[in-house]
Amino acid sequence: MRFSAGSLLLAGASLARAAHFDVDVGKGGLKFDPPTIKAALGDTITYHFFAKNHSVTQSSFDEPCQPLGGGFFSGYVPTDSPDIASRTTFTITVQEEKPIWVYCSQGDHCQKSMLQAINAPQTGNTFEAFVEKAKTAPASAAPADGLPNGGHRIVLVDVGKNGLTFEPSNIVELPRTRVRFNFHPKNHSVVQSTFDNPCQQLKGGFSSGHIPVAQSPSGVLFDVIVPDTQPLWFYCGQPNGNHCQSGMVGSINAPAQGEKTLAAFVAKAKAAPPPSTIPEFAPLGGIISVNGTIVHAFNGNVLPSQVSNDAPSTSSATSTQAANNGGAAATKSSPPASSQTLPAPGSDAGDYFTNKAGGGTPKHWGWAEKISDVATDFLQLHLRIEHLLSHLLWEAYLKLEEGGDWHGAYPQTIVDTIGAWTAQSVIHMATTAATLEHYEKKILESCKWKLPLGSVDEFLTAYNRINLAQIGGLIDISAQVAAADPFLVPIFLTQVGSKSRAAGVVNMMQNHMAAIAPREVAIPASLAWSFVLSNYVESCPVELTIEGQKEKKWPGLSVASFKSSGDAATGNSTVEVTLKYDAEKEQKGKDHFAAWIGPFGELEYTSVDKESKVAKVPEGWSGDVFIVVTNEAGTPLDRLEGVVVAGPQLAWL
Repeated sequence: MRFSAGSLLLAGASLARAAHFDVDVGKGGLKFDPPTIKAALGDTITYHFFAKNHSVTQSSFDEPCQPLGGGFFSGYVPTDSPDIASRTTFTITVQEEKPIWVYCSQGDHCQKSMLQAINAPQTGNTFEAFVEKAKTAPASAAPADGLPNGGHRIVLVDVGKNGLTFEPSNIVELPRTRVRFNFHPKNHSVVQSTFDNPCQQLKGGFSSGHIPVAQSPSGVLFDVIVPDTQPLWFYCGQPNGNHCQSGMVGSINAPAQGEKTLAAFVAKAKAAPPPSTIPEFAPLGGIISVNGTIVHAFNGNVLPSQVSNDAPSTSSATSTQAANNGGAAATKSSPPASSQTLPAPGSDAGDYFTNKAGGGTPKHWGWAEKISDVATDFLQLHLRIEHLLSHLLWEAYLKLEEGGDWHGAYPQTIVDTIGAWTAQSVIHMATTAATLEHYEKKILESCKWKLPLGSVDEFLTAYNRINLAQIGGLIDISAQVAAADPFLVPIFLTQVGSKSRAAGVVNMMQNHMAAIAPREVAIPASLAWSFVLSNYVESCPVELTIEGQKEKKWPGLSVASFKSSGDAATGNSTVEVTLKYDAEKEQKGKDHFAAWIGPFGELEYTSVDKESKVAKVPEGWSGDVFIVVTNEAGTPLDRLEGVVVAGPQLAWL
């Protein structure tokens, strides 16, 4: 879809005037109140549910009681009271100007005129005509999986509102629902545990950190998405007063009967030895917002008094650094980096990083109806590597700025460029996370990285290697998702462009003039992640799934030495490389080969001597190439994972 400058301005103006509507579902009978709404693009509508059990389901005009493919669905919301709304709501954003038709899919509610229209025309297909069609419609239906889609299903949980309590504490909700914890005085937290250890943090679980607030409403919220139907257990980790041991615990989808009910969990918590534990950093596994502003991360697990990490917008007059900046823009008036916090995966990038990157996350998405499981795997893999890149760049940028350990190592132009790369990486991370969030897919907790920051040269070498591995993996991912998820291809390839420009600058900084024009090297994404695992990961709380299979870490590979020899008679020279790796036991009896993966899809094999582990470099090869040791020669790139013995490793020829 293409947008003219005028249409973009109109869209921006519409969003600036966005309105909000509240709709009662089932209050006072089988009806939506109001039954019709006139809404503009960007407006939001929140549905509030009353007794006994209703849904909000989108249909077409012609089939009033049947779900529209790709339309929104709240899921069923059972509620006891006819007068007090459920804590579960469903909110949609109006994303099209044409009429939107809504019904309740419960029983014969649709046929009994429990309907709604958004932007119904005054003539022709009117709301009244829609009601008449529904009266004779066949039996109502709901989406087959019964799960919410196309909007945000949110259940509100009060934290500490009436003493040491979660209200409600026994949460029963569908997958994809956002459990929204609303904090009250004085100082509480929400930390995930296991059933057997109620007051001890679950490694890789969610945590809000301690949230000290002085008034109600505080405006501080912590959102966690229900991933599946398995029970989740949580507690308040406040050690002062032993809140967990006092029974301040809760559950999501706990069994109603048996040995692992919420009541049994409460009893276990009361008998648990103090003190309770809480992760060092927050938030984890969810999103903290304060009065609508996302707080990216805070150390010491205590919410800082300055809750907004977004610096004020800089002046519109920005200066593009023309020399060696890889196409990145930097602002002269940006606040100091030391005043900022690097956003965590899943957090908003904020004005500081948006301005520094020269642009933000895309605003107009060509969302497909659904996303494939393979694409989800690749997005999570990409987000992991992007977080490593942003973290490495950010730490180096802080060292290079005034007052840092490396200040003066590079001209300010180069320092500004590295700052812009950092910001671009943050935008790429936010874009990837936004895609996962749109389809309500889980954002995995980040790994603990091994950052090579002993010196400027060590940093630059590591950044070059990780960046090139990321480029190679993104090329492979783009090809893999093109058939089932083509809307993702532009997202990935625009990121490849900025990363490739950065690779060209790094080549010049390292005096690698032979590859001053970066030449992208495609490698399987699983190998790119194995390269990162082998060299830069200390630990990860959750393993990745790649194309439906658990991640694999192949044995490491390094280049011990290069040796060049010439033939005086012909003037030709031969380059040999000595490789260092530990082959798996079952591989030792097989022949080994060096697979050389070069620019523009080049792939060539040379033999590896079993004893010396020496391999010949393909004639005429130069620049950055990946090397993989295999037990078979001639295997094409898209099937390379099946014959890998060790690697990959990046080498400069």
